[in-house]
Amino acid sequence: MNAELDQYPPVDNPGSPLPELEVEGHRSEGRFEHVLRAGHFAVTSEIAPPDSADAEQVYERARLFDGVCDAINATDGSGANCHMSSVAVCALLSHVGYSPILQISCRDKNRIAIQGDVLGAAAMGVCNVLALSGDDVSAGDHPEAKPVFDLDSVSLLTTIKTMRDESRFLSGRKLDKAPRVFAGSTINPFVPPVESRVRQLHKKINAGAEFIQTQYCFDMPVMREMMQRAVDMGLTEKAYILAGVGTLASAKTARWLRSNVPGVHIPDEIIARLEGAKNQKAEGQKICVELMQQCKEIEGISGVHVMAYRQEQFVAQMVEESGVLDGRRAWAPSDL
Repeated sequence: MNAELDQYPPVDNPGSPLPELEVEGHRSEGRFEHVLRAGHFAVTSEIAPPDSADAEQVYERARLFDGVCDAINATDGSGANCHMSSVAVCALLSHVGYSPILQISCRDKNRIAIQGDVLGAAAMGVCNVLALSGDDVSAGDHPEAKPVFDLDSVSLLTTIKTMRDESRFLSGRKLDKAPRVFAGSTINPFVPPVESRVRQLHKKINAGAEFIQTQYCFDMPVMREMMQRAVDMGLTEKAYILAGVGTLASAKTARWLRSNVPGVHIPDEIIARLEGAKNQKAEGQKICVELMQQCKEIEGISGVHVMAYRQEQFVAQMVEESGVLDGRRAWAPSDL
């Protein structure tokens, strides 16, 4: 066995639920789904896969979230940049007991490769899949790459649902064993008009999304409006919504994100607050804590997805300060 893996004995059922969280109606055998179905406010975060073949680098990044995150997203070529594959990262995390969320970007693979990845990941104990369209290759470090986009996020959700619920490939060929996975996708509440965002949310849920992670949420009035519409339409009874929150290192960072990352909306008052702070990084973390607390009070929101690029070491502190876990400790391999 790999020396890195020796530090973590493999668990009998990777990602399996804690006994007290078992509930009926689950799609997967994973803890993340059980936490949500049991009515707990869930916390997820994400790691950027390393530019390395070293498994220990994956574990180092995941350990930062021990005790505070119910699941960890493994990004799939985020920003159209190349890193260790999301499937490999999720397999490593699942092997030692974490509950990873496999991000699948439609940008890089056709339906043959994607369906194979879903089966392979499920065989290695990965219980959660997040369907994404993916950033355009022109944004990344291989602009000469050929984009695929055989599927989009909606048709990918349909594909996952077909494999899981009908035990067949899109071609119609039967599976010997269907992948038991909890399927999700993303939504950006901050691209106007809000009506179109709710329609897109409805479309993804109808296609098979059972959990949704949103883009960065810095504008609470807009988030509340979208969530009210989602509640009124009954969408929050069909899928769990996790609001995306993040920490900003500085006003300069906030301006750059607002100008360069499509769909990120940061109100002027947030930037002004950062500019007026003696310690802008600490203020950004305080803002993130407050956003988590506000999101927890919004009807229909079932959790938060904490994005802290290059500030992952502060996620545990922010989650603990927010109190959104209500005294609950998220399970981690260190609890074995």
